[in-house]
Amino acid sequence: MTSRTVTLLDVARAAGVSKSTVSDALQGSGRVAEATRERVRAVAEQLGYRPNSAARRLRRSSTGAIGLHLPQTATRLDYYMNLAFGAVARAQEEGLDVVLLAPAGGASGRVASRVDGLLVIDPEVGDSAVPGLLDAGVPVVTGERYLGPAAAPSGAVICDNAASLTALLDHVTERGARHPAVLAPAGTSAWATALRATAASWGQEHGVAVALRTVPFAATPQEAEETTLALLRTDPAVDAVICAPDGAAPGVLRAAATAGRTIGTVSDRTAGSTTSDRTTGSTTSGRTAGSTTSGRTGEAGAHPRTPLLVASCVDGTATRSAEPPVTAVDLRPAAYGRACAELLCDILAGRTAPDTVRRHAWALETRASTAPPR
Repeated sequence: MTSRTVTLLDVARAAGVSKSTVSDALQGSGRVAEATRERVRAVAEQLGYRPNSAARRLRRSSTGAIGLHLPQTATRLDYYMNLAFGAVARAQEEGLDVVLLAPAGGASGRVASRVDGLLVIDPEVGDSAVPGLLDAGVPVVTGERYLGPAAAPSGAVICDNAASLTALLDHVTERGARHPAVLAPAGTSAWATALRATAASWGQEHGVAVALRTVPFAATPQEAEETTLALLRTDPAVDAVICAPDGAAPGVLRAAATAGRTIGTVSDRTAGSTTSDRTTGSTTSGRTAGSTTSGRTGEAGAHPRTPLLVASCVDGTATRSAEPPVTAVDLRPAAYGRACAELLCDILAGRTAPDTVRRHAWALETRASTAPPR
């Protein structure tokens, strides 16, 4: 048996006691002899039993608060701040406060005593706090799936991250790119893992050599600039750079300027397209009416002056205010935070059953960085 399949009844049968005795023994309640209590706990541990978080919460008094766990890099990324604001707004509508949890492991017991439920956003396999939070004895909703071994959350809100990068790659290809590059995030979150895998699979499917470079999960513009400059110097055929980390795309623009590359498509092959198109996340393509897939100037031996398309996997202030504004995937972080908090509130109130998974839509915002120069 695995920790996800062992039930109270399994423990009761193995220990030779009733289901209610097992429940009392594990909770430290009821009139259970100490020897029996120890035997039950030993059997539960041996079988790998994990308590149902939602069921345990029903036997607790409400604290009127939920906890929010963000990645350690969150404090300097607009995406997570907007997500947190959205979660707080939705929780307040339910009369709940939000407690921002410190990024440290081993505190699950203290957490469980002061919140009714938990939001764990972009959980990393390497984050030592996550397993304890998932097993804290309260309902847990994750923003994106957790890929590591731990107790299953009570629910999850997920984005189709493979589809969003596919839309960006389709978009730059339709705007004339023949040798795109992706600055993919390092790390073991579902988002980072999906982007790296999609960059490789998209290239294989389309017969295109996608230049994949790994950068820190929260890469700074400086780090993106250095990586892009090295990429363009070693592989001048690159004609599109898709930058994953939030806020890092301006660094790609600076690298392009240093390398003498103009931003945008060449000639009039995308005539008829606009610079403010919007593609919703309900599809897996970012195709824009009026664009074509005709060839570009200087194929394999691209001249250093070959125009460069630039796009980002995360929209935000940095992409919108850049010069030129950068095409990006709008993950709608405030709405995403609301969606995570809403699912947790629904589970806590019994409006939704545990193990619910909801999907969150994104939108592709096309801007001047992938449009013909004026």
